[in-house]
Amino acid sequence: MQYLCGKGDNVKKNSQYRIGKALLVFSVLFLFFAGRDNTVAAESTFRWAYQGDIQSLDPHVLNESFTLGFLSNVYEGLVRRDHNLGIEPALAASWEQLEPTRWRFHLRQGVVFHNGNPFTASDVVFTFERALHKDANAKSYIPAGLEIEVVDDFTIDFITATPNPILFHEWPNLLIMDREWSEANGAEIPASVAEGRIGFASAHANGTGAFRLLSRVEGGAAELEVNNQWWDEKKHNLDRVIFTPIGKDATRVAALISGEMDLIYPVPLQDMAAIEALEETRVVAGPEVRTMFLGMDQMRDELLYSNVMGENPLADRRVREAFYRAIDVELLNRKVLYGIGMPAATMISPLLFAPAKDMQRLDYDPEKARNLLKEAGYEKGFELELLCPNDRYLKDEEICLAVAAFLAKIGVTAKVEAIPKSQFFKRLLGQDTSFYFLGWTPGSLDSYNVIQNVIGSPDKELKRGGFNFGGYSNPRIDQLAEKILVEIDQGRRNELITQAYQILAEDVGYIPLHQQGVVWGVRRGIEVRSRADDSLMLYTITKAR
Repeated sequence: MQYLCGKGDNVKKNSQYRIGKALLVFSVLFLFFAGRDNTVAAESTFRWAYQGDIQSLDPHVLNESFTLGFLSNVYEGLVRRDHNLGIEPALAASWEQLEPTRWRFHLRQGVVFHNGNPFTASDVVFTFERALHKDANAKSYIPAGLEIEVVDDFTIDFITATPNPILFHEWPNLLIMDREWSEANGAEIPASVAEGRIGFASAHANGTGAFRLLSRVEGGAAELEVNNQWWDEKKHNLDRVIFTPIGKDATRVAALISGEMDLIYPVPLQDMAAIEALEETRVVAGPEVRTMFLGMDQMRDELLYSNVMGENPLADRRVREAFYRAIDVELLNRKVLYGIGMPAATMISPLLFAPAKDMQRLDYDPEKARNLLKEAGYEKGFELELLCPNDRYLKDEEICLAVAAFLAKIGVTAKVEAIPKSQFFKRLLGQDTSFYFLGWTPGSLDSYNVIQNVIGSPDKELKRGGFNFGGYSNPRIDQLAEKILVEIDQGRRNELITQAYQILAEDVGYIPLHQQGVVWGVRRGIEVRSRADDSLMLYTITKAR
């Protein structure tokens, strides 16, 4: 049977930090937490909090790493990533490359979904077809022209249009759904974040993962229980997990200090020393591979939310360079990120693409920035909106406010519109912005992902540029992307990737800012290690009893 799948922990203690602040927050909020439900035995329950909520329980509607990270404890892909972010088997027990364009995957037998339905090749085919729906935000995981041949219930061949050395490196995030359950509940197609449309799978889940969903209240707690039928060796000792979104930093810290939460993230950077100094809490920190950047509208004839009528200043390279040179990323890192960020010169971390460490940022030069604006005809500056989430990234709103302050010094008024990520992503996906702050972790941990999805010229048929919300376009980069996809020689491939990033830098297509850090706050007795993709894999956690 053949299916066509689409075309074309080192934290420095600050001896001068006053721990009393955190203790005061705790005392103020004690009554709030004391009144919460504690009926589940504490020794078997792991409670954790994040600054924002899960966007949907449907695994195909939004390519957002926190939501996918949470869902990866309930659903699973054919492959997954280990602690060091290497690829390892999951629902596929093994695979082999039969030909340059044919990969054979051997599915794991004896796996059942949480409702008891058996996992087979039919579920894989259904998932790939569903992920290619026009409303799915997961279609970028599947290369154009991929075909699937079902050999038997537990063997599948994937045939690519051209050789593809990173075919399945995106697939840890392509989470497999149960065909029978989906069809029985009218969940054959994904919901749409852009249109605000929800479906059965938006509020219900049926995966094969280590934990099964018991309940979830949007904006409130989500409760999971251990899946005793999980196919993998159980290395955790958790019976139940309760996730709660806590947007306010002080409340989140108080929850950790009080013992109401076993783990929180991100930790407010100003509270790291206090958490580390307390006997019952510690900070788990490390580098993250997410790159934070500013995107700019280069496709419209007139900017949205701006006082410039009839033209688009950001379509002028000189204006984009002026914005770039106006931002002091070193100062931003010191003052806003407390020194844990790593200023970025391009759109990928050097941890993922080693040559990136040799790339250089444009110098911070506000005087030159003002001259560039003058040359472009905007000597008196102009106004525009800077769209930003306020509950998604480390210090996201503060970073946008800092960017606005830098731009003000060259005469540009950037009005920060900081909103919850549910509204933020809806606006982004609807391209309802001309200037925005965003972070990107390539699902494949490879530059092709960045070049194809974020930098490439938008083209729905080719599934290119799906996250290029400013419409940046350079045909030379698109041509390089085609070569990068099929190049087997790693040295030559790196040269092609470097060329693409150099062209982007010459165009000032984006303004890279920094790679943020991973900062988790943990109660003593919780054994967990941070991951550079900032995902919390519950099946790796143990809790002292």
